[in-house]
Formats: sequence, structure tokens, C-alpha cells
Amino acid sequence: MVYPSDGHLLRTVIAVGAIGLGAVALVSAVRPFRFGIHADGLSIRRPGLRQEIRWDEVDTLVLDEPPRRDGYAGPPRLLLVPVQGVPRELVTARHPVDGRPAIELLVLDQVREQPEQVSAALARHAGDRFVDLLALRRDAFATPDLTVGLRGYQMGRVDRLIRRGQDALMSGDASARQAARGEIERATAAGLPVAQRGYSTYQTDTVLDALVTALADHQPTDRETAT
Repeated sequence: MVYPSDGHLLRTVIAVGAIGLGAVALVSAVRPFRFGIHADGLSIRRPGLRQEIRWDEVDTLVLDEPPRRDGYAGPPRLLLVPVQGVPRELVTARHPVDGRPAIELLVLDQVREQPEQVSAALARHAGDRFVDLLALRRDAFATPDLTVGLRGYQMGRVDRLIRRGQDALMSGDASARQAARGEIERATAAGLPVAQRGYSTYQTDTVLDALVTALADHQPTDRETAT
């Protein structure tokens, strides 16, 4: 994708790209399909979309995955925040950290490469324009693989609490960690909702206790740094 003008080509790219991203099975079945990462930028080649994006047109590229739904993780996705910004009507995503309007460039189940391979190539060529939130979140607190069974904790509620804690750990902000810790402690003290099918209560309690501990362990360092 190249953006030589402020509006026309961006609208064309998103209009066509939305069709491609919305038909994952069709895109995956039709050849040629190519998403290239190279020294000059990104190359996208797929039915209806043949564009180049230069690195100087990229403000931020973010590799992330959407929050879990009903215990299932969606495939990772690559989001673009262009230097020129995104018109409101063309926003297809938001930057997961600061909420800036973004464009969903790629869902990684459309390519053979693993997220780690894509991340390595982007880090090598995009430099500090690229942020691997998958890796940062995993390093902060690995997403647990909780067992699902009868009469367990409501999965959506647990997933949101875990993501809240991970993002707070990843943020580097002491007040965010304190707020996340308080939210988790209040939720567990009040009793997490139980569903007909949900996460193992014992495993979830153990994971949330560990997350609260991680959030607390980081706070003294921040206070020392601030002083």
C-alpha cells in the first residue's frame, strides 16, 4: 500500500482490502498471495490488492491478537497506523495500547509463517516502528491454558481480568498496575460468576493469585525509580 495522496488511494486500498480480509478462506485458496517484508517497506500481492507501503509512510506496526472469546484465542493480526492517519470512516481497528485509529493489514492465519517469523522480519526491517505486543504480553505474564469444564468460572470475565493484568504489567505504569491489581482482587473477593461451562475454578484462582502477585512485585521498583 502506498499513500501518495491523502485520501483517494487510502480509500481505494481499504475498500479493496476489506473484501480480501473479510474472505479469509477465499484469499487463502486463491494464488498468487504474497505479503512481503523487505528493506524498503511492505509488499502486498493478493486478488484485487497490489500495493507497496514504504517505511517512511508507517508510523506504527503492531502485532497483536484480539482478546479471547469464550475461551478461544483469535489469530494474531498486524495493524498499521499510517503517518498520515486514518479517516474515521476507514478505521478497521484501534491501536491496542493508545487507541489510535488503525488499519488491519493482515490476519496471520492467511500466511504459512509463524508469528515469531513475521515478528523477526518486521523487527529487522521496520525497526522501532514495529511493536510485538504478543511477545511483550507473553513476557509480562504468559496467557494460561485453562481447562474448560462443567460449572466453571465464566470464561469471558476471567479472560478480561487476565488481559487487564497483562496490559498493566506491560504498560510500565505503576498506577495502571495498582488499578488492575485492585480490580482483580475485588472481583475474586466478590466471587467470580459461574457458568454451565467455564474455566476450572482451582486453576483460575491459582492463575489470578499469581497475576496479583506479579502486579504487586513490580510496584516497589517503580516507586524507587520515581524517587
